[in-house]
Amino acid sequence: MPLNYHHLRYFWAVAHDGNLTRTAQRLNLSQSALSVQIKQLEERLGHALFERRGRQLLLTEAGRIALDHADAIFSTGQELVATLASTVQNRKALRVGALATLSRNFQIGFLRPVLFRSDVEIILRSGSPTELLEGLGTLNLDLVLMNCPPPNDSLTPYETHQIGEQDVSIVGPPERLDPGSSIKDLLLTQPFILPTTDSSVRTAFDAMASRLSVRPQIAAEVDDMAMMRLLAREGIGLALVAPIVVKDELNSGQLKEAEEHPRIKETFFAVTLRRRFPNPLVQDLLYQSVDAVFLS
Repeated sequence: MPLNYHHLRYFWAVAHDGNLTRTAQRLNLSQSALSVQIKQLEERLGHALFERRGRQLLLTEAGRIALDHADAIFSTGQELVATLASTVQNRKALRVGALATLSRNFQIGFLRPVLFRSDVEIILRSGSPTELLEGLGTLNLDLVLMNCPPPNDSLTPYETHQIGEQDVSIVGPPERLDPGSSIKDLLLTQPFILPTTDSSVRTAFDAMASRLSVRPQIAAEVDDMAMMRLLAREGIGLALVAPIVVKDELNSGQLKEAEEHPRIKETFFAVTLRRRFPNPLVQDLLYQSVDAVFLS
């Protein structure tokens, strides 16, 4: 007997909601009717898909396998509709996700080749790595911008493209940066505004301080580049940032770079999903010269 895809969709909805009552309300079904649909799917597959633990509805091992297949089936269906719909629309959509901590200047630089195209609509969302990769998996995003590559193995569907790399500098108000001061001098005498400890840039900075046998004074730990830029402008300390983050302040002289370079780099990645029908705008962007991203 062939698989009933209505049953599979009901199972898929409950598995993602994790609550039978809530799913029944959302689908405008009775809870008993929804239970019957899932029971029929379980009978067809020959395995229980859920188990109850108190009020929780948890997937069994067979349920997890079924959900993986259901995700693939319904994502492909959404991709089909989106792809065929695009053939009759003049205006193309590009859905881009960016790590919430990523430099806005970098994002604009990467997207610049399509920003002024009248036939392109850009939908830009920010979030955590988990949220962004989930958006790729459900085809709600075409591309994700990150400064660290996602976990990858033969089972993951991601394609990771290194699109640029930039040196990180120590920047601050001119009065905090005496000419000729070494990095060790600065670490000993100046407070620092640093990325949080889950950043690869912060890891490299901590390693550098350890090599120099210095424990720097930390004025602030920040997970948002816009906030780091504001704090650097306030003059509370020296900031460890890529110059692109504070390019306006550097150009105006409000901030300046330390003369000695910390020799730390930030790498930028564009993450896509392996798709049968990729968004052609993504390919256009990836083929652009990545040097343009870093022009001030």
